[in-house]
Amino acid sequence: MRTAYFDHDGPIAMAHRGFSLDGLENTMVAFAAAVDLGFRYVETDVHATADGELIAFHDVALDRVTDGSGMVANHTWDQLRGLRIGGSEPIPHMDTLFGAWPDLRINIDLKAASAVEPLVTLIERHQAHDRVCVTSFSDRRRRAALRLLSRPVATSAGQSRTTAFTLGAGSRAPGVPRMVTRKIDCLQIPVSHRGIPLVTPRFIRSAHASNTQVHVWTINDTDEMHRLLDLGVDGLISDRADLLKDVLVARDGWPA
Repeated sequence: MRTAYFDHDGPIAMAHRGFSLDGLENTMVAFAAAVDLGFRYVETDVHATADGELIAFHDVALDRVTDGSGMVANHTWDQLRGLRIGGSEPIPHMDTLFGAWPDLRINIDLKAASAVEPLVTLIERHQAHDRVCVTSFSDRRRRAALRLLSRPVATSAGQSRTTAFTLGAGSRAPGVPRMVTRKIDCLQIPVSHRGIPLVTPRFIRSAHASNTQVHVWTINDTDEMHRLLDLGVDGLISDRADLLKDVLVARDGWPA
Protein backbone atom coordinates (compact mmCIF):
# COMPACT_ATOMS: atom_id res chain seq x y z
CA MET A 1 0.00 0.00 0.00
CA ARG A 2 1.16 3.52 -0.76
CA THR A 3 0.52 5.17 2.64
CA ALA A 4 0.57 4.29 6.34
CA TYR A 5 -3.24 4.31 6.44
CA PHE A 6 -3.32 0.51 6.26
CA ASP A 7 -0.61 0.03 8.88
CA HIS A 8 -2.81 -2.27 10.96
CA ASP A 9 -2.65 -5.88 12.07
CA GLY A 10 -5.73 -7.94 11.22
CA PRO A 11 -9.07 -6.84 9.76
CA ILE A 12 -9.86 -3.15 9.87
CA ALA A 13 -12.84 -2.26 12.08
CA MET A 14 -14.44 1.00 10.99
CA ALA A 15 -17.12 2.88 12.93
CA HIS A 16 -19.71 4.10 10.40
CA ARG A 17 -20.35 7.81 11.03
CA GLY A 18 -18.91 7.25 14.49
CA PHE A 19 -20.90 5.25 17.04
CA SER A 20 -24.27 6.28 18.44
CA LEU A 21 -27.31 4.23 19.35
CA ASP A 22 -29.27 7.48 19.67
CA GLY A 23 -29.14 8.64 16.04
CA LEU A 24 -26.34 11.16 16.60
CA GLU A 25 -24.47 10.14 13.47
CA ASN A 26 -21.48 12.17 12.32
CA THR A 27 -21.18 14.10 15.59
CA MET A 28 -18.19 14.60 17.84
CA VAL A 29 -20.03 12.61 20.51
CA ALA A 30 -20.34 9.67 18.10
CA PHE A 31 -16.71 9.84 17.02
CA ALA A 32 -15.60 10.07 20.66
CA ALA A 33 -17.68 6.99 21.51
CA ALA A 34 -15.90 5.02 18.78
CA VAL A 35 -12.49 6.20 19.97
CA ASP A 36 -13.41 5.30 23.55
CA LEU A 37 -14.20 1.76 22.39
CA GLY A 38 -10.69 1.56 20.96
CA PHE A 39 -11.44 2.13 17.28
CA ARG A 40 -8.54 3.40 15.19
CA TYR A 41 -10.74 3.99 12.12
CA VAL A 42 -13.94 5.95 11.61
CA GLU A 43 -15.97 6.62 8.50
CA THR A 44 -17.55 9.96 7.73
CA ASP A 45 -19.02 11.98 4.87
CA VAL A 46 -18.26 15.54 3.81
CA HIS A 47 -20.14 18.41 2.26
CA ALA A 48 -19.07 22.00 1.69
CA THR A 49 -21.08 24.94 2.94
CA ALA A 50 -22.03 27.90 0.77
CA ASP A 51 -18.89 29.70 1.95
CA GLY A 52 -16.56 26.75 1.34
CA GLU A 53 -16.24 25.27 4.84
CA LEU A 54 -16.07 21.48 5.14
CA ILE A 55 -18.46 19.67 7.48
CA ALA A 56 -19.02 16.06 8.52
CA PHE A 57 -22.50 15.36 7.23
CA HIS A 58 -24.07 12.65 5.11
CA ASP A 59 -27.23 14.00 3.49
CA VAL A 60 -27.53 16.73 0.88
CA ALA A 61 -30.36 18.19 2.97
CA LEU A 62 -30.56 19.07 6.65
CA ASP A 63 -34.08 17.82 7.36
CA ARG A 64 -33.56 14.16 8.33
CA VAL A 65 -31.15 14.55 11.23
CA THR A 66 -31.14 18.23 12.26
CA ASP A 67 -33.59 20.86 13.48
CA GLY A 68 -32.93 22.81 10.28
CA SER A 69 -34.19 22.41 6.72
CA GLY A 70 -33.04 22.91 3.16
CA MET A 71 -29.91 22.01 1.26
CA VAL A 72 -26.58 22.00 3.06
CA ALA A 73 -24.86 23.74 0.16
CA ASN A 74 -27.24 26.72 0.40
CA HIS A 75 -26.19 27.56 3.97
CA THR A 76 -23.07 29.24 5.29
CA TRP A 77 -21.07 27.77 8.15
CA ASP A 78 -22.38 30.49 10.49
CA GLN A 79 -25.94 29.44 9.63
CA LEU A 80 -25.21 25.74 10.18
CA ARG A 81 -23.18 25.92 13.38
CA GLY A 82 -26.25 26.76 15.45
CA LEU A 83 -28.23 23.71 14.27
CA ARG A 84 -28.41 20.51 16.28
CA ILE A 85 -28.31 16.87 15.21
CA GLY A 86 -30.85 14.85 17.15
CA GLY A 87 -31.79 18.00 19.01
CA SER A 88 -28.55 18.11 20.98
CA GLU A 89 -25.28 17.88 19.01
CA PRO A 90 -23.74 20.45 16.64
CA ILE A 91 -22.65 19.62 13.12
CA PRO A 92 -18.87 19.11 13.26
CA HIS A 93 -16.48 21.15 11.19
CA MET A 94 -13.97 18.70 9.72
CA ASP A 95 -11.12 20.81 11.06
CA THR A 96 -12.37 19.96 14.57
CA LEU A 97 -12.49 16.24 13.83
CA PHE A 98 -8.98 16.22 12.38
CA GLY A 99 -7.61 18.10 15.36
CA ALA A 100 -9.34 16.10 18.09
CA TRP A 101 -7.48 12.80 17.59
CA PRO A 102 -4.25 13.26 15.63
CA ASP A 103 -3.72 9.50 15.22
CA LEU A 104 -7.27 8.61 14.17
CA ARG A 105 -7.64 7.20 10.65
CA ILE A 106 -10.57 8.75 8.80
CA ASN A 107 -12.36 7.25 5.80
CA ILE A 108 -13.86 10.25 4.01
CA ASP A 109 -16.71 9.96 1.50
CA LEU A 110 -16.81 12.98 -0.81
CA LYS A 111 -20.52 13.68 -1.24
CA ALA A 112 -20.33 16.70 -3.56
CA ALA A 113 -17.98 18.25 -6.09
CA SER A 114 -17.98 21.46 -4.04
CA ALA A 115 -16.27 19.56 -1.21
CA VAL A 116 -13.23 18.54 -3.27
CA GLU A 117 -11.08 21.66 -2.83
CA PRO A 118 -12.00 22.21 0.85
CA LEU A 119 -11.04 18.59 1.58
CA VAL A 120 -7.71 18.96 -0.18
CA THR A 121 -7.04 22.16 1.78
CA LEU A 122 -7.87 20.38 5.04
CA ILE A 123 -5.62 17.39 4.35
CA GLU A 124 -2.73 19.65 3.36
CA ARG A 125 -3.17 21.90 6.39
CA HIS A 126 -3.09 18.96 8.79
CA GLN A 127 -0.52 17.02 6.73
CA ALA A 128 -2.93 14.11 7.11
CA HIS A 129 -2.01 12.21 3.95
CA ASP A 130 -1.14 9.03 5.88
CA ARG A 131 -4.29 8.98 7.99
CA VAL A 132 -7.08 9.42 5.45
CA CYS A 133 -8.74 7.30 2.79
CA VAL A 134 -10.51 9.41 0.18
CA THR A 135 -13.59 7.73 -1.26
CA SER A 136 -16.65 8.65 -3.28
CA PHE A 137 -19.36 6.97 -5.29
CA SER A 138 -18.14 9.30 -8.03
CA ASP A 139 -14.75 8.32 -9.42
CA ARG A 140 -14.59 11.75 -11.04
CA ARG A 141 -14.83 13.53 -7.66
CA ARG A 142 -12.35 11.14 -6.10
CA ARG A 143 -9.80 11.59 -8.87
CA ALA A 144 -10.22 15.37 -8.76
CA ALA A 145 -9.18 15.38 -5.11
CA LEU A 146 -6.22 13.06 -5.67
CA ARG A 147 -4.89 15.24 -8.48
CA LEU A 148 -4.82 18.32 -6.24
CA LEU A 149 -3.02 16.71 -3.29
CA SER A 150 0.72 17.21 -2.88
CA ARG A 151 1.31 13.51 -2.15
CA PRO A 152 -0.65 10.25 -2.30
CA VAL A 153 -3.41 9.22 0.07
CA ALA A 154 -5.20 5.91 0.39
CA THR A 155 -8.24 5.67 -1.86
CA SER A 156 -11.18 3.40 -2.57
CA ALA A 157 -12.73 2.78 -5.98
CA GLY A 158 -15.89 4.64 -6.91
CA GLN A 159 -18.98 3.07 -8.41
CA SER A 160 -17.78 2.86 -12.00
CA ARG A 161 -14.40 1.35 -11.07
CA THR A 162 -16.04 -1.13 -8.68
CA THR A 163 -18.50 -2.21 -11.37
CA ALA A 164 -15.66 -2.69 -13.85
CA PHE A 165 -13.71 -4.72 -11.30
CA THR A 166 -16.73 -6.91 -10.50
CA LEU A 167 -17.28 -7.68 -14.17
CA GLY A 168 -13.58 -8.31 -14.68
CA ALA A 169 -13.38 -10.63 -11.67
CA GLY A 170 -16.00 -12.84 -13.26
CA SER A 171 -14.48 -12.78 -16.75
CA ARG A 172 -11.86 -14.98 -18.41
CA ALA A 173 -9.48 -12.04 -18.72
CA PRO A 174 -7.29 -12.29 -15.59
CA GLY A 175 -5.52 -9.00 -16.26
CA VAL A 176 -8.69 -6.90 -16.11
CA PRO A 177 -9.02 -6.64 -12.30
CA ARG A 178 -5.38 -5.58 -11.93
CA MET A 179 -5.82 -2.88 -14.58
CA VAL A 180 -8.99 -1.58 -12.92
CA THR A 181 -7.40 -1.33 -9.47
CA ARG A 182 -4.27 0.50 -10.61
CA LYS A 183 -3.80 3.35 -8.09
CA ILE A 184 -6.67 1.93 -6.00
CA ASP A 185 -6.02 0.63 -2.47
CA CYS A 186 -9.38 -0.87 -1.55
CA LEU A 187 -12.85 -1.74 -2.76
CA GLN A 188 -15.57 -0.68 -0.34
CA ILE A 189 -18.80 -2.45 -1.23
CA PRO A 190 -22.08 -3.79 0.14
CA VAL A 191 -22.65 -7.53 0.41
CA SER A 192 -24.98 -7.39 -2.58
CA HIS A 193 -26.53 -4.95 -5.03
CA ARG A 194 -30.06 -5.35 -6.31
CA GLY A 195 -30.05 -8.94 -5.18
CA ILE A 196 -26.76 -9.78 -6.89
CA PRO A 197 -24.04 -11.01 -4.48
CA LEU A 198 -20.88 -8.91 -4.69
CA VAL A 199 -18.72 -10.25 -1.87
CA THR A 200 -17.89 -13.70 -3.16
CA PRO A 201 -14.78 -15.88 -2.79
CA ARG A 202 -13.87 -15.13 -6.42
CA PHE A 203 -14.23 -11.38 -5.87
CA ILE A 204 -12.02 -11.49 -2.78
CA ARG A 205 -9.39 -13.65 -4.52
CA SER A 206 -9.27 -11.28 -7.48
CA ALA A 207 -8.94 -8.26 -5.23
CA HIS A 208 -6.13 -9.80 -3.20
CA ALA A 209 -4.34 -10.92 -6.36
CA SER A 210 -4.42 -7.25 -7.37
CA ASN A 211 -3.05 -6.16 -3.97
CA THR A 212 -6.39 -4.52 -3.17
CA GLN A 213 -8.27 -4.74 0.11
CA VAL A 214 -12.00 -5.49 0.40
CA HIS A 215 -14.05 -3.53 2.95
CA VAL A 216 -17.76 -4.31 3.34
CA TRP A 217 -20.51 -1.95 4.50
CA THR A 218 -22.75 -1.58 6.47
CA ILE A 219 -22.63 -4.77 8.58
CA ASN A 220 -24.57 -4.70 11.85
CA ASP A 221 -25.27 -8.41 12.44
CA THR A 222 -22.72 -10.51 14.32
CA ASP A 223 -23.35 -13.69 12.33
CA GLU A 224 -22.78 -11.78 9.12
CA MET A 225 -19.61 -10.24 10.54
CA HIS A 226 -18.24 -13.71 11.29
CA ARG A 227 -19.26 -15.00 7.85
CA LEU A 228 -17.52 -12.19 6.00
CA LEU A 229 -14.38 -12.42 8.11
CA ASP A 230 -14.30 -16.16 7.42
CA LEU A 231 -14.45 -15.35 3.69
CA GLY A 232 -11.32 -13.24 4.11
CA VAL A 233 -12.52 -9.63 3.84
CA ASP A 234 -10.02 -7.05 5.04
CA GLY A 235 -12.38 -4.67 6.79
CA LEU A 236 -15.91 -4.18 8.06
CA ILE A 237 -17.80 -0.90 8.34
CA SER A 238 -20.57 -0.95 10.93
CA ASP A 239 -23.11 1.20 12.76
CA ARG A 240 -22.71 -1.24 15.67
CA ALA A 241 -19.14 -0.59 16.64
CA ASP A 242 -19.80 -2.30 19.97
CA LEU A 243 -20.83 -5.56 18.31
CA LEU A 244 -18.00 -5.42 15.79
CA LYS A 245 -15.46 -5.01 18.57
CA ASP A 246 -16.94 -8.00 20.42
CA VAL A 247 -16.69 -10.14 17.28
CA LEU A 248 -13.06 -9.23 16.68
CA VAL A 249 -12.14 -9.72 20.33
CA ALA A 250 -13.70 -13.20 20.19
CA ARG A 251 -11.63 -13.96 17.09
CA ASP A 252 -8.41 -12.57 18.58
CA GLY A 253 -8.53 -9.91 15.87
CA TRP A 254 -8.78 -6.82 18.07
CA PRO A 255 -5.49 -4.90 18.30
CA ALA A 256 -3.88 -4.65 21.70
